[in-house]
Amino acid sequence: MVRYRVRPECAEENLRLVRAVFAELAEIRPDGFAYQSAVLDDGVTFVHQVDGDSTVLRELPAFQRFAWTVGERCEDPPVQSAAHVVGAYDGRTS
Repeated sequence: MVRYRVRPECAEENLRLVRAVFAELAEIRPDGFAYQSAVLDDGVTFVHQVDGDSTVLRELPAFQRFAWTVGERCEDPPVQSAAHVVGAYDGRTS
């Protein structure tokens, strides 16, 4: 899991870059890999969670564009933490 806070004037650019990563993932649909991104209610704090081999991300051109410039957009730099799922429930119906 990675968490960071961007400068307010960079939030839209960060969203655009993150969405581009998801667009590429949708095209290649890697097996055994899950990726989730969220922005908190403040609009500037982002959380990304990877489940699976993270090299999938590092090989994506869109992720490379995102990662090369993330430091320039940040107010608080990315902090990576390991997280272990204790449980999950999804009661939504499709």
